[in-house]
Amino acid sequence: MNRPFNLNRNAWILLLVCAFVMLPFLGLAEFNTKGEPREAVVAYSILESGDWILPTNNGGEMPYKPPFFHWTIAALSLLNGGHVDEYMSRLPSAIALIAMTVATFVFFARRRDTMTGLGAALIAFTTFELHRAGANCRVDMVLTALTVGALYLLYIWYERGLRGVPWAAILLMSLGTLTKGPVGSVIPCLVAGVFLLLRGVNFFKAFALLTVWGLLSMILPLAWYVAAYHQGGQEFLDLVMEENFGRMTNTMSYDSCVNPWTYNIVTLIGGFVPWTLALLMVLFVLPYASLKSRWRTVFVGRIFEKIRCVPAINLFAAVAAIVIFVFYCIPQSKRSVYLMPMYPFLAYFTAMLFIWLSRRKGDGVMRAFCDVMAGVAMLLFICFVAVKCGLVPDSIFGSGRHAAKNVAMLAALEAAGGFRAWLWASVSLLAAIIWLTVYRRKTRGGRLTVAASAITMAIYVSMSGVYQPAVLNVKSVKDIAAEIDKAAPASEAPLYEFIAHGEFAADDPVHYFEINFYLGDRISSFYKRRPTEGFLLTGDEDAAKYFPQFESEGYTFEERYVAPRPVLGQQARVYKFKK
Repeated sequence: MNRPFNLNRNAWILLLVCAFVMLPFLGLAEFNTKGEPREAVVAYSILESGDWILPTNNGGEMPYKPPFFHWTIAALSLLNGGHVDEYMSRLPSAIALIAMTVATFVFFARRRDTMTGLGAALIAFTTFELHRAGANCRVDMVLTALTVGALYLLYIWYERGLRGVPWAAILLMSLGTLTKGPVGSVIPCLVAGVFLLLRGVNFFKAFALLTVWGLLSMILPLAWYVAAYHQGGQEFLDLVMEENFGRMTNTMSYDSCVNPWTYNIVTLIGGFVPWTLALLMVLFVLPYASLKSRWRTVFVGRIFEKIRCVPAINLFAAVAAIVIFVFYCIPQSKRSVYLMPMYPFLAYFTAMLFIWLSRRKGDGVMRAFCDVMAGVAMLLFICFVAVKCGLVPDSIFGSGRHAAKNVAMLAALEAAGGFRAWLWASVSLLAAIIWLTVYRRKTRGGRLTVAASAITMAIYVSMSGVYQPAVLNVKSVKDIAAEIDKAAPASEAPLYEFIAHGEFAADDPVHYFEINFYLGDRISSFYKRRPTEGFLLTGDEDAAKYFPQFESEGYTFEERYVAPRPVLGQQARVYKFKK
């Protein structure tokens, strides 16, 4: 009778812990890659223009993704006075990761046991790939949470004997489609379909039901697609076809993240860190003789009958992981984040493995893994102290291509001071000390997975609170954007950009995404619009190559600003021009 209460209590505790690890640090790092501001500026343009259907940005460019993720940023930013900043832009991803973590705990705890569910949730939450995505302004974490949530709800529908309509799952699939296209519905339906067939459900029944649910999930997205087509016309339709069908059928007009299928294995191993290390350590103590006999039991003879004897939840998790992996091996375009819906299911099997191994072989491996993580946590703090004391010379970076940037990052980390910096940096040290002095001897079984997760989360807190902001902000161009705003004020003239690669290459469009975001989406295309006067932001190489052509058209250019460091591989300059 106490189980529901304990489950709810643990879910609330898990929610609070995840919120503490994620939420305080989302806004500390400025945008330092093109991906984040590219998404954030869409939400900015939504609030500025009031167009929630197909807002344009970067001087008239259509968004490459459906709008649900941008809607969430815009809606949350309304609570921030309508101001879109780094924190609000990353908040939807963080909320998605936290919600998925709690849902994973509840889902598996109710079908297995509390410790397995907690282990699966914590392992998934602390994997490098999911944790990184949860702190980024990209669509992938939201899509992952919606996909995994839809899978959980479709399994609950299966438990109820396939009765009724799984409206909640259909809604999540609709939102997934509105986040990144039809894949938000295809994957849940595909996983559920394979699972139902393996459980002995009639093919035509499974196919008919899931086809209906898939079609129902397309109603809301279709309404948006129709409305967006009325605004964007053929250009919008071409974009949709290329980003969705072209990417899956390998018929895109340009190469995008083209990799062999083995790339998925490599990125999965890297993305599952630090638990990849724990699994590697487990390999040395597995009872291979016992496993060999089990392997023969399952795969010799009537394989499908034996698969049906596997506990339903185990089969569902295995099918989900395998189908998602195979699905994303098909297109040429492959990125590590595509595999993220696998992680909660892999985490479930990892948690079960650790608990089973603890009962068979003792706690030595997991205790050793906790020791390793504690060592990493302590080493992290020691390195911070060494940097703060000036014990790390600049000469260790040599004089190579990135030496100057690395020296600047080291200087930024050395300059990170104040009570807050030392507080967050000491969290990893404190976690290591508590483990080594208090919990190491008395922690047993599945609780060792919780302990390892706690140490990992402490490392993430130190990384997110001190190290990453200091280092990554060196790569940001927010300061350059502020200088450009002074040299080329909006009150004096419009601002345009010219990037030859962005205009002429058959590739993913290149813009000054970061600068444009920090300037409030001011930048338009010089090459397409050919304005008679204004300011022009361009690189020195592009200026040297193309200014003669523009001058032959009657343009004159007067240099106003030179950036202190390269942007997009060239020395960025601002000119005042007139025709």
